[in-house]
Amino acid sequence: MHTTDTSTHRHQATCPSADGPTSPVAACTVAAHPEQGWSLLCNGVVLFDDGGYLLPATTSTVQAAQSVAA
Repeated sequence: MHTTDTSTHRHQATCPSADGPTSPVAACTVAAHPEQGWSLLCNGVVLFDDGGYLLPATTSTVQAAQSVAA
């Protein structure tokens, strides 16, 4: 498990809001669990390896499945 002390991480501005348009992109990872396929971001968002994420208010998004041409 990789962790970062949340009191010492820095952004140019403040941590992005969990419901903002750049939330999963601009936030810092504070705990990474690649063996389980997810990471916790500094704003409380849980980011999954497949591109989906879970907001602190239990709202989730699902990344559309990409089709593979044969």
